[in-house]
Amino acid sequence: MTTRESMPFDVVIVGGGPAGLSTAIHLKQVNPELSVCVLEKGSEIGAHILSGAVIDPRALDELLPTWREDGCFLADTPVTDNWHWYLTKTGKLPIPHAFMPPFMSNKGCYTGSLGNLCRWLAEQAEALEVEIFPGFSASEVLFDEHGAVTGVVAGVMGIARDGSEKSDFEPGMELLGKYTVFCEGARGHLTKRLKAQFNLEADCEPQIYGLGIKELWDIDPAKHVPGRVLHTQGWPLSESNTWGGAFLYHQANNQVALGLVTALDYENPYVYPFEEFQRWKTHPAIRELLEGGKRVAYGARAINEGGWQSVPKLAFPGGVLAGCSAGFVNVPRIKGTHTAMKSGMLAAEAIAAAVAAGREQDSLDEYDAALRDSWIAKELKQVQNAEPLTAKFHGDLFGSALADIDMWLRYLKLPAFPVMKHHTDASATKRADLFRPIAYPKPDGVLTFDRLTSVSYSFTNHEEDQPVHLVLKDPDYPLETELPVYGGPSTRYCPAGVYEYVPNEATGGVKFQINSQNCVHCKTCDIKDPGQNIVWTAPEGGGGPNYPNM
Repeated sequence: MTTRESMPFDVVIVGGGPAGLSTAIHLKQVNPELSVCVLEKGSEIGAHILSGAVIDPRALDELLPTWREDGCFLADTPVTDNWHWYLTKTGKLPIPHAFMPPFMSNKGCYTGSLGNLCRWLAEQAEALEVEIFPGFSASEVLFDEHGAVTGVVAGVMGIARDGSEKSDFEPGMELLGKYTVFCEGARGHLTKRLKAQFNLEADCEPQIYGLGIKELWDIDPAKHVPGRVLHTQGWPLSESNTWGGAFLYHQANNQVALGLVTALDYENPYVYPFEEFQRWKTHPAIRELLEGGKRVAYGARAINEGGWQSVPKLAFPGGVLAGCSAGFVNVPRIKGTHTAMKSGMLAAEAIAAAVAAGREQDSLDEYDAALRDSWIAKELKQVQNAEPLTAKFHGDLFGSALADIDMWLRYLKLPAFPVMKHHTDASATKRADLFRPIAYPKPDGVLTFDRLTSVSYSFTNHEEDQPVHLVLKDPDYPLETELPVYGGPSTRYCPAGVYEYVPNEATGGVKFQINSQNCVHCKTCDIKDPGQNIVWTAPEGGGGPNYPNM
């Protein structure tokens, strides 16, 4: 039996994103004597953080009111103007922001790297004596004899691909807390287990997701307008009855962040989100801006799109969910940083009060109640039908108009459409024989690129001699069902080329191959696989992407 050392803390936080760091900072603001640690599976804080990002500073203003004066880079690039286009293959229809409710405005927001914001927040946390452990994957939840969460196991290293212990084997440590906060981001692997164990989704709709694929470009300074924000919908996803939206943000230093979010409830298994993004860049209006520029980074991440009706129960014995582990993204605004941060602050207040009262490892139901009475709830309830109404009509203008009407009615506190339900993204996938394969253009290497070259721009690295962290429940499913029935969608929905069907010399047929070293930790496979056969588990800490400025 493996013997592990243990380290006790008042609070253990799993995840060094905006929610986890806000939780840590606010805990120390409320009670500086609390011992707090933050675990981050990336090689450093920010290494796995990817977002557009246009950031609403509402929660940041509450957490650190003097952030603008304290050297935070985000203050350098306020949003200056907003554009929204509905694209056809060669044209565009501008959609005035005046048609949208006032809360859809980006006035007062900032654009910049969310990864760099997390790096800055980590500095503030460390100044308050929060202990931050980058490169530590939390691989297991610990429970007491009553079933309450007592902490996590983190830092397991040195297990070979065949499961044997290598010379540098480390069994990991038990990080023990009076309360444990799970802030793993969308589709966190431990959160997924906790939801099942405590039945946290019994009274909510299933969570649904979009896949965001992003690039950073250095562009011609003559074309750069700091603070300009562009969103598009329509082409190219409209050609396959798929929906989503694209973004292009003018950030600091003549750089633009651009990307495409594809809703993962698409039916056609031949849809290829990576190629849809590459095709989007060939639109004349986008091509014109990028010509003469250079791509400098690439990445991808799943995004919660379920809205308020998909928020699970947030508290359970010994722990809570915060941030995108719970799912607080405002889908039509394409923003979740401010809600994630606020959820962490509310968790911190509940935890600090409980510890002060001598409590530990019980259920912090007061946190759940406080969040449901907060401005997070008010904001998300106003937009809770935007995703399902838009999805119902595959992202076309009619569905968008219905979503806009519903948001206006809710904003004005008038009777609106009934709250709509969701089905899982995996269940939306239909048989391949109902569709024709989609012919995507070949990359030109200047504006559009192939997938494996793109992965090299995510600076992803894994220790190769470790167990494959993408686990098949049934190893026969890919060849028996995924390929013959669904046309092998795993070879397309993955933005990193992890999954392949390659020749099998032994049989003369094909075999299913998992290139786990390519994985950018987006979790799309865990979400979209039609048989829910792929389970994403944590690789060794420090592995995965190393996003610069993303």
